[in-house]
Amino acid sequence: MTSMPPLLARKLALLLAGSVLALSASAADTAAPRRLDLDKAWHAAFANDAILRAARAGAEAGAEAVPIARAQLLPQIGISLGRNFNELETDTTVLNRPVNTRQDYYSGTRAITLRQPLLQPVQWAALRQAGAQAVEAEANLANARQQLVTRLAEAYFDLLLADDQITLVRAQTQAHASQLEAAKKALAAGSGIRTDIDEAQARLDLDTALALEARQQREITRRRLQHLVGEPFADIAPLGIDRLRRQPPAAGELDDWITLAEENSPELQLLRARLEGASEELNKARARHLPTMDAIAQVNRGVSDNINRINSTTTQSSIGVQFNMALFSGGGVEAAVRQARAELMRAQENLAAQRLDLNLRLHREHRGVTEGLLRIKAMEQAVISAEQLALSSRRSYQAGARTTIDVLNAEQQLATARRDLAQARYTMLGAYVRLQTLTGVFDDRRLSELNTLLDSTTLQ
Repeated sequence: MTSMPPLLARKLALLLAGSVLALSASAADTAAPRRLDLDKAWHAAFANDAILRAARAGAEAGAEAVPIARAQLLPQIGISLGRNFNELETDTTVLNRPVNTRQDYYSGTRAITLRQPLLQPVQWAALRQAGAQAVEAEANLANARQQLVTRLAEAYFDLLLADDQITLVRAQTQAHASQLEAAKKALAAGSGIRTDIDEAQARLDLDTALALEARQQREITRRRLQHLVGEPFADIAPLGIDRLRRQPPAAGELDDWITLAEENSPELQLLRARLEGASEELNKARARHLPTMDAIAQVNRGVSDNINRINSTTTQSSIGVQFNMALFSGGGVEAAVRQARAELMRAQENLAAQRLDLNLRLHREHRGVTEGLLRIKAMEQAVISAEQLALSSRRSYQAGARTTIDVLNAEQQLATARRDLAQARYTMLGAYVRLQTLTGVFDDRRLSELNTLLDSTTLQ
C-alpha cells in the first residue's frame, strides 16, 4: 500500500483539526446561553413573539382584501359543460291506430360566458372598504410592534430592578449581621443590652424573608423576559448610571408629542381605518337601491338540446347588456342602512374617545419623564444624605452616643432610599419608552439610542 505524501497529509490534518474546532465552537455557541442587551432582546422578541406574528399574518390577510374586492369589477369568464342521456317516448295516432315510439339519445351543451360589470355601486363601495380594511390591518401590525417594545422594555427594566433589589437586600443583610455581631460583643463586654441583640436579630430575620421575596420576583421577571425573547439567556446588561446622568432622555414639549401622535399613532390610524370602513359600509347599504348593469357576451353550442333538434348541433352567439334594479326587498335595505349608520356613529365615538384617552396617557408619560428626572436627582441627594446619616450613626454608636436601634433605622432608611432611586430610574425610562410607542415613532434608531444607556462592556 502506498503512503500519503507528507505535505498532503499535513494539509489534511490541518483541515480536519480546523473542522473539529469549528464544530466545537458552534456547539459551544449553541449550548451556552448568550447575554442580552436591549438591542439583542428586541431582535429576538421581534422574531419570536406570537402576538406580533399573528398581527403580521393578519396584515398579510388584510392586504388580500383589495384584490378580492377589485376582482368583482373585472371581467368574469366562465365555462359550463353538460351531457345527458335521454329517453324519448311518444304516443301518436296514425290512421286511427295508436303508435308508440321510443328513442334513446345523448344531448349536451357547451357554453362560454364573458361578463363585464359596467355599473356596480355596491362593488365600488366594497373596493373602497377593502382598502380601509387593509390599512386597518397594517395599523394593527404597527400597534402590535409598538406594544411589543413596551412589553419588552418593561420586562427588561423589571428584571434590572429585581437584580438591584437582591443586591440591596444582600448589602442590608451584611449591615444587620455586622450590627448583630457588634451588639453581642457589647453585651459580652457589659456595655450593651439584650434589646439591641433582639432588634438586630429581628431585622436580620426580616432580611431573610425579603431576600426570598426578591429572588422570587427576579425569577418571575426573568421568565417573563425569556418568554418574550424565546430563548434562555445568561444575564442582561445593567443600566449605566454615569451614562444616564450624562445623557438623560429629552422629554421635549408635550404639544409636540401630541402632534406626533395625531400623525403616527397606530391606535388612531387603526380607528380611522375602521371609521372609513364603516362609512363605506353605509355607502354599500344605500347602493343596494341603485341599478346595476353588466355587459354579457356568450357562445353556446348545443347537441340535441331539445326534442325538436335531435341529432342536430346548434351554435348560438350573443352579446348584450343586462340591467337590474331592486324595487322592493322587504325592508331589508332600509334596515341595513340604519344598522350601517349606527355602526358609523359608534366608530366616530370610539375614535373621539381614543383620542382623548391617548392625550391623557401622553400627558401622564410626559410627566413621568420630566418629573422622573427631577425625582432621580432628588433621590440621588436623598441617598447621599442617608449614607452620611448611616455613617454618622455607626460612629456615634461606637462613641456611645447612639443606640443600636438608631443605627438600624439609619441603615433601613439608606436601603429604602437606594431602592426608591433604582425604581425611579427604571420608572422614568419605562415612561420614556411608552411616550414614544404611544406616538408610534419608536424605531430601531431610538432603540439604539436607549441601548447606549446600558453598560454593555461585560457582554459578549
